Amino acid sequence: MSWAGRSAVEIAEAVRQGEVSAVTVVEQHLEVIAKRDQAVGAFRVLREQALDEARAVQDRRDREDLPLAGVPVAIKDNLEVAGVATRNGSRATSQEPANADHPAVARLKAAGAIVVGVTNVPELCLVGFGDSVFGTVRNPWNLTRTAGGSSSGGAAAVAAGMVPIALGNDGMGSLRIPAACCGVLAIKPGTGLVPPPAHDWRGLSENGPMATSVADLSLALSVLAADPGLAECWRAGARTDPSPRLLRSVWDDSDDYAVRAPGEARHSSPEPFDLRLGVAPQPLPVGLNVDKEFQGAVRAAADALRNAGHTSLDHTRRLPAWLGPATIATWLTCAAEDADELDLGRLEPRTRGLARAGRLFKRLGLDGARSRARWTDSGAEVWFDGSDVMVAPTLAMLPPKADRWGRRGLLRNLLVNVRYAPVTGPWNMSGWPAITVPFATHSSGMPLGIQLVAPPGGEPHLLGLAAQLETARPWPRHAPGYSS
Repeated sequence: MSWAGRSAVEIAEAVRQGEVSAVTVVEQHLEVIAKRDQAVGAFRVLREQALDEARAVQDRRDREDLPLAGVPVAIKDNLEVAGVATRNGSRATSQEPANADHPAVARLKAAGAIVVGVTNVPELCLVGFGDSVFGTVRNPWNLTRTAGGSSSGGAAAVAAGMVPIALGNDGMGSLRIPAACCGVLAIKPGTGLVPPPAHDWRGLSENGPMATSVADLSLALSVLAADPGLAECWRAGARTDPSPRLLRSVWDDSDDYAVRAPGEARHSSPEPFDLRLGVAPQPLPVGLNVDKEFQGAVRAAADALRNAGHTSLDHTRRLPAWLGPATIATWLTCAAEDADELDLGRLEPRTRGLARAGRLFKRLGLDGARSRARWTDSGAEVWFDGSDVMVAPTLAMLPPKADRWGRRGLLRNLLVNVRYAPVTGPWNMSGWPAITVPFATHSSGMPLGIQLVAPPGGEPHLLGLAAQLETARPWPRHAPGYSS
């Protein structure tokens, strides 16, 4: 029996109980990567140390206590992994290996996860595409389309069954966009829950997981956040107090905090709870459109949640017209700040164009900071209009072609990005948590993701709602042709 394609919860439970060794699990996943990634292009590099680290996990005296025992994970190429150069999709970055793991990576390893490789991103993670000098990430659902970005390789690797969990980050949708493109789950935590990337884009960017099931996503988030109460919050939309079977905690530094092993389920279905949902199938300002089938998926998701016991109300108010330009100005300003640390002559045309525009905005004093403060201080809350959670599309249209967009200029990249993925950035501007959930299939055969957004601290609500959608309409855990 192959463990590739199995869930993280299943793998970890089997490794803890001695049903399979961590080494076998990692070997089987590496075999699958070797077969599938030539076409997909998810990984920039695979780690030779992965099998040695799997042996070390297998030999750990606390293996039975590890929430991610033996689970293969992939890490985005803008997060430090000890012994691997962090290239950030660019030939202008250093080739020197990182001396230490990023704190989020270290937490995954401490929980027993095995980092099998580093995944491809667009240069400096600036756009919603997956191309760079290291290759083009293709969508496992349709290899002619992009996997999205900037956590491109991670989403593609999860969708293609190469790993059950990938770690990425989200500065303007960079987890949610590729996850929606590839038909998997991703959550952007709210500000301060998970250690952010080193280049956090003025506090806009948050690290978070991608997975194929809500239970896996919750478990990964709990480890990244060092919060065991999140591990099974999907059951009732609230943090869950640990209960027996008791395990020593790997979520914090103490040895006396005990939690129940994820996977030892009391029951498999989420419990009922009641929230007020705003339903916004077309939240964009006039001039920006959402594909009718994407809007239909939002309405269908709202119906499913209403049947689960929630109150849902149509939310017809559109996002403020000033927020879009401010979001773009903030994005371009961050691009300029990242690019200016590097040799501009070694950057791709797209990156140079984005950086030039960002420098111009900064000189004009139009870096989006005042509008961001306006949105964060009161604008987002006013727009929510008393809703506990907003239901909206993740994307506005289907993913573009998988192409070498980096060789093209500013305007072409800007227009395509803004047209297909304009719905995610506002929640980076506010710092609020947001999740994308695969919920339907487009007539083209591509997956459709819906986005759930909550005020600060609302991650348990988002995961609980996602679990109810998973129960109401189970989605394929992997792209067609990658299920075994």
